[in-house]
Amino acid sequence: MLFPIGDDQVQGGYKPIFSYTFIALNILAFFYQLSFADALICQYGAIPAEIIKGEDWYTLATSMFMHGGWMHLIGNMLFLWVFADNIEAIVGNIPFVLFYALGGLVASAAHIYIGTYLNADTSILTSCCTPCGSIPCEGAAAVCPGSIPSVGASGAISAVMGAYLIMFPKSRIKMISVFGMFKIPALMFLGFWILNQFFSGTAALTPEAAASGGTAWWAHIGGFVFGVLAGFFGRSQLKEHNERNFTARDDSRGGYL
Repeated sequence: MLFPIGDDQVQGGYKPIFSYTFIALNILAFFYQLSFADALICQYGAIPAEIIKGEDWYTLATSMFMHGGWMHLIGNMLFLWVFADNIEAIVGNIPFVLFYALGGLVASAAHIYIGTYLNADTSILTSCCTPCGSIPCEGAAAVCPGSIPSVGASGAISAVMGAYLIMFPKSRIKMISVFGMFKIPALMFLGFWILNQFFSGTAALTPEAAASGGTAWWAHIGGFVFGVLAGFFGRSQLKEHNERNFTARDDSRGGYL
């Protein structure tokens, strides 16, 4: 197993206040979930069928701060820790918040349309169950399409990773494994990651997968694509940042009379 634990830090720029705030909020939300037997998944997770009907839209926001277990939380927060601060340092605090929120919404839209309904089997609608609804799933033949709640920050974090790929492709990502620590280019790590998501997401485009839940591959893909597009705007801000730093270093050297 390989895990990213750090990267080349941007010098100067905005303080990554919200990158760390989002980590804290996700952790606090998870501990709050643990105080309930059902972890509030049905109450605050985004259920595609309800969103399509125009109901419970607030769950598109609340679901971004919820997780299904310890490993889900730790994995997401680790990626947010590694990749978010450089983005916020360049684009600014409020723009980063807007970018993060929009990335999460785009990711949810991709999951709802592509991952849930594009290949859903509508023939089971008369005999299916709803995990969070009035039709219990014990003994039922299949789960109704769009009835499985989605939780997690990975869609928004995928947007962060997409922007990072465009803005910092040469940055070195510090990895840890059973063989020790080493560094690889961000382009290599993120390129491999999105290819894995795409192949897994394509393989999951079946009626059985749509009714079984599991990893929201298309939320990851949708968020990442949004992040890549946003990253091109971020590159211009990165260029300005680098020019300011270069000018500041040049001025600090002074001159000779």
